[in-house]
Amino acid sequence: MTHGLRHTHCSLLFEAGAKIKEVQDCLGHNDIQTTMNIYTHVSAKAKENAIQKFEKNLNN
Repeated sequence: MTHGLRHTHCSLLFEAGAKIKEVQDCLGHNDIQTTMNIYTHVSAKAKENAIQKFEKNLNN
């Protein structure tokens, strides 16, 4: 359960626009590479959602 909460916390940070360095600091990772290796897919999903919103706006 703890991992799930950390993952949710990270997801919400990215959705709120937090930068990878800010997420690293919040999660307490010593190395930014750790954050990137574990959570990059979260930021990729947030980017995809942003692209979809942009496309939807263009089509309206």
